[in-house]
Amino acid sequence: MALVQAERGVRRLYAVDAGAAALGLFVGQKATDAAALVPELVLDDADPATDAAALTALADWCARFSPAVALDPPGGLFLDITGVAHLWGGERTMAADLTARLARNGLAVRTAIAGTPGSAWALAHFGEPGGAVLAPGGERAVLAPLPAAALRLAPEEAAQIVRLGLSTVGSLAALPRDQVTRRFGPGVVLRLDQALGQVREALTFRRPPTPWFARLAFAEPISVPEDLARAARDIAERLCVRLEAEGRGARRFELCFHRLDGAVHRLIVGLALPGRHAGVIARLLIPKLETVDPGFGIEVVTLAADGVEPLSARQGRLDEDRDVALEEGVAPLVDRLTNRLGEDAVWRAEPFPSHDPERAVQRRPPLSPAAGSSPGSPSGSGWDPARPRPLRLFRRPEPIEAMAPVPDDPPVFFRWRGAGHRVRRAEGPERLAEEWWRHPFEDDEPGRVRDYYRVEDETGARFWVFRDGLYAPDTHPRWWLHGLFG
Repeated sequence: MALVQAERGVRRLYAVDAGAAALGLFVGQKATDAAALVPELVLDDADPATDAAALTALADWCARFSPAVALDPPGGLFLDITGVAHLWGGERTMAADLTARLARNGLAVRTAIAGTPGSAWALAHFGEPGGAVLAPGGERAVLAPLPAAALRLAPEEAAQIVRLGLSTVGSLAALPRDQVTRRFGPGVVLRLDQALGQVREALTFRRPPTPWFARLAFAEPISVPEDLARAARDIAERLCVRLEAEGRGARRFELCFHRLDGAVHRLIVGLALPGRHAGVIARLLIPKLETVDPGFGIEVVTLAADGVEPLSARQGRLDEDRDVALEEGVAPLVDRLTNRLGEDAVWRAEPFPSHDPERAVQRRPPLSPAAGSSPGSPSGSGWDPARPRPLRLFRRPEPIEAMAPVPDDPPVFFRWRGAGHRVRRAEGPERLAEEWWRHPFEDDEPGRVRDYYRVEDETGARFWVFRDGLYAPDTHPRWWLHGLFG
């Protein structure tokens, strides 16, 4: 059997099974030629999109073995197992466990473990079956007898090398580098250096790789909520011990429950300040356990930390009567709100150096340090005291009906949301125009020049109103309310 795919109007073999390969058929061969050579060949259409989706799902499943998994289409995966192989009792045991699990699900694989991605790929595709484990430094001797195609070369490059009599990686590596570059291009030399570990290769992982990773495997699958909560506490304690030993804390934790059927349930919690207290992390994770469907059981639990940074140990308080520090009092509340409502729902406002009211405030993380004062602000708070801004600024200005004795005077009376307000005190105007280096105001927004006034009505309520545009004899001025003071 073989799968076919149309390529530039020609149907070519996309994949072949073991029987077809034994009869001499190969990927890239024309389907008509293959059918002529093997009349009993069964052809079916390939579905690369579905294959890519299945490979991505398999990569997510492999997160139980390593937090750093990269795709190698059309049918390969790279797992960076640095620092995690000991969780399985060694590299060979880990590879055997991975192979056995996939075999139980009907997937035949070839595995190899090496110090570089290139050498691991070469051994998995062209080495002896059985899962080779190559110690770092032995790449040159082991790769030497393999064909040149083991260097992950393009088919035309590999064919050209073979035509010149260079049938193995060793014969290619024995040539002077300048000759190889002139004849075959720099790509062949790069692949050779990557396989031998002379040039570092950067892989694109599905998730940012992190060495801060912990894993719990169970002899029997668990499914009871109490067991899930106990597992969350245990694995948090295990990872936080490592963080404390290294003097570090993390801002984000991802807890994954790996089910027997391969499905993965992820719970993510974040901290406003870097932390490593297992009890705090567990208290944030446990309320989310109700969203986890254990199915036929959870066999593995993993926890990864992100946003890891140095965190010095805090000295215990000598007096219990002093005020509670910010990180001790506010941070736990911020963490609970953020993980319950979402990261975008909890923030603090910080002044931004712009005279455009819509851009004068930016959202910042709740407990992040102040970015500094705006240019020209003598107070150091980011606001110019000579030009105060309202505490509540509307997302969009609201139209009002206003009466002013002369065009440049503040209003003496205005009506907003059906209620009338007689102005007792007023200050202004403060003329603001659009920032010419940015996009202008939208057509449905108030005008490009605004005269703002701070007004107070008879009840003491203070408002920030403005007149839209410059005065013109033949136009009726429009007034807007943009914010409230206090």
